[in-house]
Amino acid sequence: MQEKKVLLSVKDLNVKFRVRGRILTAIRGIDLDIYENESIAIVGESGSGKSVFTKTFAGMLESNGFIDQGSIIFSDDELSDTSVKLTSNARSMVERALKSLNESSKLELGAATYRQILELESEKRAKENLTAEEIEVIEAEKKEVVAKRADVYNHKTTLNSKKQKAEIKAAEAEIKELDAKIKEIETRAEQLTKERKASVAADAAYLKAYEAKKAELKAKHAKEIQGTISAETIARNEILAKEVYLSVGRYTFRKRIQLFDGLLKALKEAMKLGVDLNNEAERNAVFDEVAFRVRYIDETEEKLHGTCILNLAKIKYAGDWSQIRGSRIATVFQDPMTSLNPIITIGKQITSIILKHQDCSELEARRRAIDLMHKVGIPNPEARFDDYPFQYSGGMRQRIVIAIALSCQPKILICDEPTTALDVTIQAQILKLIKDLQKEFNYTIVFITHDLGVVANIADRVAVLYAGQIAELGTVEDVFYDPRHPYTWALLSSLPQLAQKNTKLYSITGTPPSLYNNIVGDAFAPRNPYCMKIDTLVEPPMFKVSDTHYAKTWLLDPKAPKIEKPECIQDIHEKLVKAFNI
Repeated sequence: MQEKKVLLSVKDLNVKFRVRGRILTAIRGIDLDIYENESIAIVGESGSGKSVFTKTFAGMLESNGFIDQGSIIFSDDELSDTSVKLTSNARSMVERALKSLNESSKLELGAATYRQILELESEKRAKENLTAEEIEVIEAEKKEVVAKRADVYNHKTTLNSKKQKAEIKAAEAEIKELDAKIKEIETRAEQLTKERKASVAADAAYLKAYEAKKAELKAKHAKEIQGTISAETIARNEILAKEVYLSVGRYTFRKRIQLFDGLLKALKEAMKLGVDLNNEAERNAVFDEVAFRVRYIDETEEKLHGTCILNLAKIKYAGDWSQIRGSRIATVFQDPMTSLNPIITIGKQITSIILKHQDCSELEARRRAIDLMHKVGIPNPEARFDDYPFQYSGGMRQRIVIAIALSCQPKILICDEPTTALDVTIQAQILKLIKDLQKEFNYTIVFITHDLGVVANIADRVAVLYAGQIAELGTVEDVFYDPRHPYTWALLSSLPQLAQKNTKLYSITGTPPSLYNNIVGDAFAPRNPYCMKIDTLVEPPMFKVSDTHYAKTWLLDPKAPKIEKPECIQDIHEKLVKAFNI
């Protein structure tokens, strides 16, 4: 696996949603590398975060969802390769950028002193305001009241205005009381802040020392930034200026100017703070706040050439997604009827995607569409090209959805439970089709499912998700034959195919935790029959079982008691072979 190219690298990903005045954290610190040409299954119960996770790198999050932190680096050499023409206007902008960067670089000479000034100001603000501990206590108290208010309000919206007037009146009174409580907490915080500011304002000795120190640092800073920048800095800035233009050159004129100015401003602020712009990661981070960084490679008289660092977590413009979604990352959804337009012919729906993403004529698009229909197993595709979706069976409609997804030969094919809406015999055909076409089109499969039977047949690796985190990660053999997380044990024990005659089918007790709340310790602890005290107090790290196998459970700590996995999954190999024909 180590020899394979990492196609998508997800680091410390957090995804949140604004829901009725509250924040729900759906994805909590996921780290995962997805490799070229592999099949990886994302499994877990409903609500574990499977679909949300894949939507982040397909640019399909709902409008109330947002990526709070983390990076999603997409390594696509063809898409990353960037060239911009060196027109007279382009040369002028590069020169302007270089002049601005050389001027801003003088600020780097005084960066250490500037940070001292900021630290001094921060210390004064800390004296004038509440401490971090006080703010945490007040925020926790307020959050609890706000959450209760949201619950009462949401309950009120469910009441019948004609039949439940008394309950509505009681809810309104409680909401009013809670609003008053929120106001009282805010007023108390404001009063404490006023008292702190008054105390500092009355401390003449402290203010005199503060002003003297600040004046001394400002004078030192002013002197330092009058210095001369080195030849090495100028050489770095020459590359930076070209990278600034490479990063904005693909946009329209108005957007290009806006982003150009934004990047110069961001780089000036970074230099002022002393950010190490020779460090690739730090330089990427500065660019990411405005636009993708395009790393400079070389140039000719006619053009600049570079490679783009594609951080999908930082995409801000729809035009960037249009180059990725569909053409590089495609999705096959659960129900084909929701993916197809019922009033447009099948052929038109395939050719429209081909025409949008590929440079070809309508005749060529038709030829390619018919070829795809043939490859996905549509009989007599020429005759069925002008049929409408209702004229196709469920299995054939799903084949058309797969054809549309593959029409631009994507690097990643996300399959979001694509067989759930189909009967068992058709499910097997669709799974075989997806795997067979992978050999021809060389795409990576990311398969979302709660059916471990599907996983056994299609995946190379498995990521088990629980409460927005990866609980266990490994090859199919690792996860099926040597599972280490109690949640994985529970999922495997729940397989109907493993149940014995006259025995009760195992089910996981309890429910997943509320993702509105801060989860303390192991999220699975309340449902874990092997729960230890530490599970309720401290979140476990991701323990390494082998080079390919990892699990997030305290049971893998050397100090933990030795626990055997449930008896029903101890000799699982023969049962799986028999149940799933693997």
